[in-house]
Amino acid sequence: MRLSLSDAEHLARRALIAAGANPGMAAATARALAAAEAAGQAGHGLSRVPQYAAFLKNGRADGGALPRIVNERGGAVLVDARHGLAYPALAVAESEAAWRARAHGVAVAGVTNSHHSGAMGLPVARLAQQGLVALAFTNSPAAMPVPGGRRPLMGTNPIAAAFPRRDAPPLVIDMALSEVARGKIMVAAKEGRAIPEGWALDAEGRPTTNPQAALSGAMLAMGGAKGALLALVVELLCCALTGAAFGFEADSFFVDEGNRPRLGQALLAIDPGALAGADLFATRIETFLAAMQADEGVRLPGARRDALAARAAADGVEIPDALHQRLVALAA
Repeated sequence: MRLSLSDAEHLARRALIAAGANPGMAAATARALAAAEAAGQAGHGLSRVPQYAAFLKNGRADGGALPRIVNERGGAVLVDARHGLAYPALAVAESEAAWRARAHGVAVAGVTNSHHSGAMGLPVARLAQQGLVALAFTNSPAAMPVPGGRRPLMGTNPIAAAFPRRDAPPLVIDMALSEVARGKIMVAAKEGRAIPEGWALDAEGRPTTNPQAALSGAMLAMGGAKGALLALVVELLCCALTGAAFGFEADSFFVDEGNRPRLGQALLAIDPGALAGADLFATRIETFLAAMQADEGVRLPGARRDALAARAAADGVEIPDALHQRLVALAA
């Protein structure tokens, strides 16, 4: 089923309101999901609406929550999502980070008592469109062990970064820290085929190529111990600084029932004008990107997402008929 972006956003918003989200929460969430769908990130797109609707209906997310600032000092601010869906709180954090970075040169905005936050490349891209360098971090329910461990303690803990460019869309880097997405293991389990060694551990902490054993065990970080340590950095940044719940304290998003996850996010915004200056910064960025592209076959990070988003703005997005029917039913 092909939908225009506005129709996709409208349908998602109606479905979320019907599930109990207040109008502001539904609007912010629908905008983010439609934007992710447009950029080819379907896993963070409209397919999340039924999951979020279930969380709203069973109390894992509070549809009446309104985010509020609970602490601030200079370039630092803490936003409490108050157990609602993450997107309204992230919007407040993004706005606060932008003006504080311009005022102080650098700003950090933390979000606590939050939820699944989708494609973290979206808020950093918007900050970069305002001329700011931006980084974003989030933790998630436990999926990976610490180095040497065997039980999941940390989430896959995505990192995103965006750098403004001169006369071009921002350079956006967006990645989770697991070796592969859990979805790939789920597909292998459905198809009855083995997974490569190095993707996961079984429930006893042993390397496994059995996808069913992997799903009851733990995913492995990209790059081995170094990737796991980077995930640990994200976990501590997002939770210790904000008071949010660690990944092992949050129930899985792959089941409808469970606790309110109380996850944490952090946005860092930097004004290049406070350092080398915006003009020199822009020149140095383009120097490096030109050197990258001198090698045949190099594609800038985010280029595919930008192209897909531009195409979706003109032609809309294609979603499975079954998903469209589900969204229509939820909206009704």
